[in-house]
Amino acid sequence: MEPYEALYGKPCRSLVYWAEVGDRSLLGPEIIQLTTEKIKTIRKKLKTAQSRQKSYADDRRRDLEIEVGNHVFVKVTLIKRHPRFGKRDKLTPRYVGPFQVLEKVGAVAYRVALPPCMSPIHNVFHVSMLRGYLSDPSNVIDYHQIVLDDKLTYEEKPIRILDWQVRQLRNREISMVKIEW
Repeated sequence: MEPYEALYGKPCRSLVYWAEVGDRSLLGPEIIQLTTEKIKTIRKKLKTAQSRQKSYADDRRRDLEIEVGNHVFVKVTLIKRHPRFGKRDKLTPRYVGPFQVLEKVGAVAYRVALPPCMSPIHNVFHVSMLRGYLSDPSNVIDYHQIVLDDKLTYEEKPIRILDWQVRQLRNREISMVKIEW
């Protein structure tokens, strides 16, 4: 007697062999043939579902080819010990750049020209960490103004005061200053 039958008092009905109590039990080659047919049907349906899901995923997926000499943004959210440009947590930039692509190193890796202040970072990146850039002169950041110390941090200094006002609360006054950094 099977443990299930001993515990519940009736034979176990599995997905492969689903029979009611009192049905004629299949023995020998009949049950093996029925089981192999069910397995073939299950495999066929699984293959159909997998091919459908693959077609959905491949519809949005594309290989990124970057030409040498083009400019790209580099993803820095995954790089540890990278200067965060004075911002913390949610305000950290996801991409910095643009940087020029120097050469294609492998099938999916590119060497990028990084500024001297970012020299501790290796200059070869996987294509998933790069994002294409359409040239716009207003987007260029001057990295020579940022001076990093040995801990890869820098000190921000104010350029000028843009606006100054005093806010009156119930019991006190608060000075509000708008500064250009």
